[in-house]
Parts: sequence; structure tokens; C-alpha cells
Amino acid sequence: MRIRSFVLAATLVAILAPSLAPSLALAAAQPPSKPVSAAFYTGKWYEVARTPNAGQRDCQAATTQFTDKGAEGFTVVQICHKGSASGPPKTFNTTGKIAAGSQNAKFRMSFLGGLKKQEYWVLDRAGDQSWAIMATPGGNFVWLLSRDAVMSPAARATALARVKALGYAKLEFPKQPPA
Repeated sequence: MRIRSFVLAATLVAILAPSLAPSLALAAAQPPSKPVSAAFYTGKWYEVARTPNAGQRDCQAATTQFTDKGAEGFTVVQICHKGSASGPPKTFNTTGKIAAGSQNAKFRMSFLGGLKKQEYWVLDRAGDQSWAIMATPGGNFVWLLSRDAVMSPAARATALARVKALGYAKLEFPKQPPA
């Protein structure tokens, strides 16, 4: 009887496992909901919130500076301060290019001299582009970016509600220097 119960349980697991596997996997990011102005890829963005990730462990006052290079895409300078908002800066220089046909809402950045490439999606943004939600297509990572180091409470609440509605619940909030 005991062996028969085990065989029955093993058979059910074998039959049901493929149908359960997709629900256990991390859901992919939802596609971008709005077109993005090319101006998104110029100027400085401040990181307000993000999913925890090993590459940004102990990273505070993170910023991303985009500089337009026309048809060649854009350059990116990312700065992370280790330990505190006034800690020593760690700088990453990279390049990027907007994905054709994406209404500027998808882009690819190259790291380590082009050895590693990563696609990013601008999932949503404020109407005035004062904040944006950027993520990897696989749904692993999300960032809430703002044009201001400190967002207004109303804008922050709206943006964070949208991040959570997109399915990102676990966030960390890097410190920014005082305004």
C-alpha cells in the first residue's frame, strides 16, 4: 500500500510539474506602455528605488548620465557611491543604442567593451518624463529613476504604486545626498 501511494504521488508530480513550472518561474516584465521621447536619453537620472542586486550592493546616490551621440546612440556614465551618499564614487562608462521600432522605449547597453550586452525597457513614465520605470525584459530587475534627486511625495507615491502594480514588490531605496 505504501509503495502504491508513493508511485501514485510520483506519477501526479510527473504529470502536473510541467503545468506548474511556469507559475513558479519569475514572470517577464510587461512590455513598455508608452512611447518615450528621445530626450529621455539625455541628462541625469537619479535612482530612487531598485530591486536588490549584487552589482549594486552597498551602492548609494546612484546616478545615470545619458549623452546623445545622434545616430550612434548615446554614452552612459553611471556613478555609485560606496557605503553612503558621500562615499567614494565608483564610475562605469558604457554606450547604448535605442532599439528600432520600439518608440524609444527599449534600448541596449554594452558593458566591458562590448563583451556583455543587456537590453532594458522603459516600462512606464510620468507624462512630463520627470520619472521613469526601467527594467530588464526578463523581469529580474527594476529601477525607479527621477530627474530630481528627491521626488515630491505625491510623485514618489504614484511612481512606487505603479512599480508595485507591475509586479515588483521587493525594493530597496538608495540614499541620495541632501537636497
